Amino acid sequence: MHPQPPHRTQTVISAADLPDRVQELLDDGQRLALVAAHHDDADTPGGRSVRVVYLFVAGPPDTRTELHVHLDADDPQLPTIAHLSFPGGRFEREMADLHGITPLGHPMPRRLVRHFHWPRGWYPMRPDAGPPPPFTEQEGPYPFLEVEGDGVYEIPVGPVHAGMIEPGHFRFSVVGETIIKLKARLWFVHKGIEKLFQGRTPERGLPLAERISGDTAVGHALAYCLAVEEATGLSVPPPARRARALLLELERLHNHTADLGALCNDVGHSILNTHALRIREQLLRLNHEITGHRLLRGGVTIGGAQLHCVPDPARMKAIGEDIREVTALALGHSTVRDRFTGTAQLSTQAARDLGCLGYVARASGLPADARVTHPLLDYGAALTVPVHTGGDVLARFLLRAEEIDASLCLIAHFAEGLVPMSITAGPPSHQHTTTGSGVGIAEGWRGTITTRVELAPDGTLRRVKPVDPSFFNWPALPVALSDTIVPDFPLANKSFNLSYAGNDL
Repeated sequence: MHPQPPHRTQTVISAADLPDRVQELLDDGQRLALVAAHHDDADTPGGRSVRVVYLFVAGPPDTRTELHVHLDADDPQLPTIAHLSFPGGRFEREMADLHGITPLGHPMPRRLVRHFHWPRGWYPMRPDAGPPPPFTEQEGPYPFLEVEGDGVYEIPVGPVHAGMIEPGHFRFSVVGETIIKLKARLWFVHKGIEKLFQGRTPERGLPLAERISGDTAVGHALAYCLAVEEATGLSVPPPARRARALLLELERLHNHTADLGALCNDVGHSILNTHALRIREQLLRLNHEITGHRLLRGGVTIGGAQLHCVPDPARMKAIGEDIREVTALALGHSTVRDRFTGTAQLSTQAARDLGCLGYVARASGLPADARVTHPLLDYGAALTVPVHTGGDVLARFLLRAEEIDASLCLIAHFAEGLVPMSITAGPPSHQHTTTGSGVGIAEGWRGTITTRVELAPDGTLRRVKPVDPSFFNWPALPVALSDTIVPDFPLANKSFNLSYAGNDL
């Protein structure tokens, strides 16, 4: 059975009315999921202007509420909502850096995306931006807040790190070994993903969506396809919906398994990491058998899904037993449990205030899960959503282990009666192509992924705005690390395991 289609509304409001309308939606229990700036052409309704779309979501029932605010294209300004929503304030800073939109009254108007060597006055998402001008000398040092006092010193880490990891700079203010404050500086690898979508056909946009964050091919592809399907009126057959739900859990499975091992490795238990990697390799090979790609690319298609085969129940049962044995060995080791317990605690209130998603939120007592609020299909009793309240590394470890069990149950449930398939809508037909828009929401393995799409009259992509859960969760890492010792930073960081690529679009 397919759940009821989402209830989606679009309302044009004035910039002056924005804070009051945002407050009403937040008071109603809706969550700010996305903010996207649009540069409308002169031939669109209302003429040339800058339009900002605020997307609020809630569920069940699946509800999406959009506020559209039109601004002066020559001097785009709008009142800040940072005092109402912490994520809203970050979206505003992103728009200021990439679109040149000024959030009036913002409490922290400093740069978020733009590093100080970016050319002054160049906003890459504007239609008249042109190619990047030559980058210049630094305008000045990044304004890190300096903590002063007896015995306080700073430890800079990154942006270049040992191992295969993307760049991020972490500035620790420390007394002894205790972290007083941590500031994370990201956006070293801004790739212009949103601009790369523009002008592509929807099917040519899919490979780009799959590569937004390499370890989340299914999650981002699914959110993108759901948005395109809503914008074009395409209907997905029930078997393809089941296949998509299965692929989403396979992606959760291999990533969580790798994280369990990596967390053990960070407390010196490398043998358990080796076994976790052994199991992950089995899962990656299974992924290749199912979709032809180890990271499950090609499994989700516009209007459908492709499966070369269906997971064997006996094989999945054996993998599950193997994972549970590794987990039991880890939790039975006093050093592992001691290092996990109480480390990098994120309170429920902090997680709520910051707008955290996924396992970070659920480990801190917030049961947010798009499979419940925005279901792909009727999960019924097959879905369980583990929640912990400790908010520490142990809670995030236990949550992953329990989500693995939940994913194994869902895989068995969806695989029953499923057969290999190649269901795809191909290019949207002429009668379906509209100038409409669509929103896709999927519970990726890190948390809720939201993508909003608008189409041009010729059916190509006018605007695509993807939001990875890491955008919401990165600010929580410094909060959790307050009063944690420096040697526990790698462990705490891995327990969050946030995506640089998904954040640095």
